[in-house]
Amino acid sequence: MKAKNCLIFGGTGQIGTSLIRKLVKNNYKVTVVTRNLHQKGNFVKTQANAGYIDIVEANPFDEEVLNKLFQKADICINLVGILYESGKNNTFKNIHTNFPAVLSKLANLHNLEQFIHVSALGIDEAETSVYAKSKVEGEKKIKENFPRALILRPSIVYSVDDNFTTLFMTLINRLPIFPIYYNGATKFMPIHCSDLTDIIQHSIEKEINSKIVQCVGPETLTFKELVQTLMNLIDKKRLLIPMPLFFAKIIASAMEILPKPLLTRDQLNLLNFDNISSGSYDTNSSIGVPSKKLFSEEVKKYCYMWRDGGQFSTEKYESSE
Repeated sequence: MKAKNCLIFGGTGQIGTSLIRKLVKNNYKVTVVTRNLHQKGNFVKTQANAGYIDIVEANPFDEEVLNKLFQKADICINLVGILYESGKNNTFKNIHTNFPAVLSKLANLHNLEQFIHVSALGIDEAETSVYAKSKVEGEKKIKENFPRALILRPSIVYSVDDNFTTLFMTLINRLPIFPIYYNGATKFMPIHCSDLTDIIQHSIEKEINSKIVQCVGPETLTFKELVQTLMNLIDKKRLLIPMPLFFAKIIASAMEILPKPLLTRDQLNLLNFDNISSGSYDTNSSIGVPSKKLFSEEVKKYCYMWRDGGQFSTEKYESSE
């Protein structure tokens, strides 16, 4: 039987590299599209044996090039997303709305078996966030162009390669205090990257289409609980300071000048809304793939990099006396 070809956009990120390893292990062929082959593409090549991965450097908005790639594809998976805007092209509208619209149009034109789009949880409720609005509009365009599309909405995705737990543990290490927004009451259902890629692989194998699926972990944790968990894991005591919204917006405005801002005003708006299953859509459990990995247990496996003593601070080296 001919191996199916999965065309992946955003394959060089934490979700993409995890997904690629699982797909090629199950004899899927993968074509990864990247804007910078030399910066990220060479690493992706190491994720499988020769012949299973093809890396293509291309402008993701060049429809002529994309059209040729779609001719050879059976499945298209879009993992592209940004947390902040930078420059004229990397805007929420371009990346979260226009780009998925182009991909879904081509998926329909070439009658692909599946189009899987990774969106975000909680975007229906976050009406004051430009990020959320662009995600919602992107989903709308996809459903218009490719009604059979599968849209996955994950909560916070974490792993050793993320930009969430790793950033927070770095900040906790360096700052004597840690700011808490909205009293730290915002709820999340963090999902491990491996659990999320299990969902994608399952959806491909079972040919799940025409759904919006909320992808969540097995726990509900508040923002404050997440920070406290990370503090405990790296054995740091920090003062958690509730940050008044007025001052938080001033700080976020100043940070937006930086090339990689730690916080933006739009992210601050997004933090005002819970990031948990709404009950209005299917979840990963209802389609047969419940998440198993617990937040503290998984972060514990790599948090030693932020602890005093590094790898020698783990239980393996702790005295039993």
